[in-house]
Amino acid sequence: MALRSICRSLRKNKSILPMCNPCSHLHSHSTSFGFKEVREDEKSRMVGNVFTSVASSYDLMNDLMSGGLHRLWKERLISKLNPFPGIKHLDVAGGTGDVAFRILENINNVGSRAMRDNRDDSIPEETQIYVCDINPHMLNVGKKRAQERGLAEDKSLIWVEGDAEALKFEDNSMDGYTIAFGIRNVTHIEKALAEANRVLKRGGRFLCLELSHVELPVLKQLYDYYSFSVIPAMGELVAGDRESYQYLVESIRRFPPQDKFAKMIAEAGFQKVEYENLVGGVVAIHSGIKF
Repeated sequence: MALRSICRSLRKNKSILPMCNPCSHLHSHSTSFGFKEVREDEKSRMVGNVFTSVASSYDLMNDLMSGGLHRLWKERLISKLNPFPGIKHLDVAGGTGDVAFRILENINNVGSRAMRDNRDDSIPEETQIYVCDINPHMLNVGKKRAQERGLAEDKSLIWVEGDAEALKFEDNSMDGYTIAFGIRNVTHIEKALAEANRVLKRGGRFLCLELSHVELPVLKQLYDYYSFSVIPAMGELVAGDRESYQYLVESIRRFPPQDKFAKMIAEAGFQKVEYENLVGGVVAIHSGIKF
């Protein structure tokens, strides 16, 4: 797992990307929906339809598509976050609650150890984990999962329907921000990054877990075959929806490469931007701090 600093990308050629680059459409009146070009005002509706369709089978498909590895990737994400009792955290595009539940479990474990070791009577501030998703069907899946886990009445979990590009939270209000497998689905990535920076407190950490670009040629060939031949067929077999999973694999290829995305994070105002490739770049965790 290679850890790379944004400084490396800034030392490279700083010329404007050619127009044929798929990322060049981010600032135009059209945008990508998989390999298709659609109007910006259509993309949100189309992505919404995808996640409404896949909501009930989303976590099962994540397990099947990644061979369960997404669980390890999310654990790695949370280890970088290093959550603490009393944290005020925002998990965006996290409707099914998978990341939020792991953060809460981590905090509860830390809190239990702290209570055993703490000799004073100080009580940490109440932990608040906001699960924000634009799709109400995904949020309903998360709420159902919370109930199954006995967390339905846990006041630390707060479910919010909201848009990553126009968050409903105050400036400088969050200690941490995570987004897992969600940022490639927004219409304007730069707006989502600006909103992340806005809501974070100074010293707050931004973390993004996203499917990314494989660099090793042999692994890339295998990954491309698996993505385009196996995943859509799996989606049709398990979820009865081939088209949605065809979009999902196409959207990965249209997402900016690791260095380019790191540069976008830095341009949004974050410092100490870096990323870590997992499984040769199949996924990457990007991070930055708001100073």
